[in-house]
Amino acid sequence: MAEQLYFSRDTRCYIQFDGVVWEMPILDGFSFSQSNSTSEITLAEMEDATGSSRRGRRAFNDALDPGEWSFSTYIRPFTSAGTGTGNYSAAEVHAVEEVLWAMFSGATDYDATSDHYSRGTSSASTDVITPGATTTISFQQSNKTTLGTAQIYFVLGDANRSVMKLKDAIVNEASIDFDIDGIATISWSGLCSEVIDFTGSTVESNAVPTDTSATQDGSGTVAVGDIWLDSDDGFRLYEVTAINTGADCTVTAYRKEDVNETDNFIRNRLSQLVISLDSGQQDPDSDNVNELQATYALTLTGGSISLSNNATYITPEELGKVNTPFAHVTGGRAFGGSFTCYLTLDTDTFDSTKSRDLFDDLRAASNVVTNSFDLTFKIGGGTGTRLEMNFPEAHLEIPTHSIEDVISLETNFMALPSTISNTDELNMTYAV
Repeated sequence: MAEQLYFSRDTRCYIQFDGVVWEMPILDGFSFSQSNSTSEITLAEMEDATGSSRRGRRAFNDALDPGEWSFSTYIRPFTSAGTGTGNYSAAEVHAVEEVLWAMFSGATDYDATSDHYSRGTSSASTDVITPGATTTISFQQSNKTTLGTAQIYFVLGDANRSVMKLKDAIVNEASIDFDIDGIATISWSGLCSEVIDFTGSTVESNAVPTDTSATQDGSGTVAVGDIWLDSDDGFRLYEVTAINTGADCTVTAYRKEDVNETDNFIRNRLSQLVISLDSGQQDPDSDNVNELQATYALTLTGGSISLSNNATYITPEELGKVNTPFAHVTGGRAFGGSFTCYLTLDTDTFDSTKSRDLFDDLRAASNVVTNSFDLTFKIGGGTGTRLEMNFPEAHLEIPTHSIEDVISLETNFMALPSTISNTDELNMTYAV
């Protein structure tokens, strides 16, 4: 008896967002799952005349829990060549993983002509990602109760392929760890309403399906929302968007530029941290004495950045049926992280900008409830291919000492908006 096994190394991931499919190269360690919640009923009786007492129980499936997914991608900015199927406009800076940032920051729409991601019609006030000589990611649309959703597909196996669909998926969290000897990587995680085996709604062929093409389950012909795997193009995934009588179906456009290139990776070892304070930030207690320096010169040995939407899915609770999640809502944004550096002191100039001085200044400011530092992480270095993450109003905790061969300091920070109702705690820029 032949038996099909599926290996994670053969898996390919695709994201369909607003009618366009992105191929998403992911790393080993991806996951997706969906469990269910149950209720248990037990009996508690006193004994009867024969000394017996019923002790049985019943169990009921109440609802499907929201699906959970996670995977990692490299940070991969590039300048578009402009020509070729699946490419962006020429000379624009893009990133292979940018659609995930768009979903995370509230975008619901993608303009395939201008390559802008927005919430509604693209404009200066609604754009989330604006490409150009550099590409900026804005969080101006993140004060929303819902995020942009997508259909995430995992194509499993290199023969007798299975297609798993994560319906109405959202990006809930993104985190970046500074592994000093590694490649800059983002760990993504999120939720979805359902995890569905979509293999039966798939057509494998070397030509676009027509209105008479049959899906793999044999139950009928192709329909809107079904999947076409192009066997002439590495079984690339397309979604069917329209059925045309007597003609080829209409399928999604796709973006795949630079997914197979190797010149757009970023080495974490080149990353830098710039700490600067304006005059108001230097005097956090407004006593006309600067408790903090205008800059601090720290060289990182490690760190991490964590961003979370704290989203949850809502599931109805009707009796007599297994309920499924139907909508999500966002919670409070939680942006922050930590960075580590050696405990250092400039013994030549004693210029008060090294890590020991940062510790001393924060420790001495005992009457300051909230401080404000402008932190810029230049992932990949100060020039060239990089991702810059600027936190203009970061609150720093007092650094803690780590006693190792070389004494180090670890500093936690929370990214705060300029006011509690604003969305300016993070500015992101991809550059090449």
